[in-house]
Amino acid sequence: MPRLRQVPRSEAAPSVIEAYDRLFPGKDPVSNPGTATGTPGDWWTVMALVPGVLSSFQASTRAIANLTALTPYQKELGLLRAGFGKGSKFVYSQHCKAARRAGIPEDKIEAVSAWASSTLFDQMERAVLAYADELVLADGRVQEATFARLKEHLSDEAILELTFAVTMYMGFAVFSRGLRLEYDNVDERLVEVPAPTDDAAAADIGAIVTGAPR
Repeated sequence: MPRLRQVPRSEAAPSVIEAYDRLFPGKDPVSNPGTATGTPGDWWTVMALVPGVLSSFQASTRAIANLTALTPYQKELGLLRAGFGKGSKFVYSQHCKAARRAGIPEDKIEAVSAWASSTLFDQMERAVLAYADELVLADGRVQEATFARLKEHLSDEAILELTFAVTMYMGFAVFSRGLRLEYDNVDERLVEVPAPTDDAAAADIGAIVTGAPR
């Protein structure tokens, strides 16, 4: 379950009902969850708590969908890497599907996770992926050499669009993980693993490893 309350159809604002009709036709998305792509759909039912936030999200995604200087192939390559780099299973999974629709071959979709050591990508693709990495993994600390290589392949307008799309989806990835929505509803991995016995729990592992007196 997500961390915040979900809004059933019976409580939804008119603008939310419009979105529900498109995404969950003929059903209540809380009592009968599931979207056409197989996700639970709680991204929408939680965001419906504040209709203005939902409307802003929809406006942003429409703007990204209507970019014209950047090709869909270039855009989805950047977004796929952004989802992976930001650690959002939801964003990554959804953009695997979008990448296929944009014409990115299956072997390249699979290789995006380790693109730097892959021989599959051409110079344009590598420039896009490197730029996405420095936006996401270096918090926008893009190196001049990276930017210069990108400019060999993309216009200024296309670079602006790529930057907008990638940074917006960085935010969506953080939003999804923070509220544990969709496929990002996962428990914290970094927890203590209990020792098998009380004696083992009290043991000084450093002393055991080094042979130091205890």
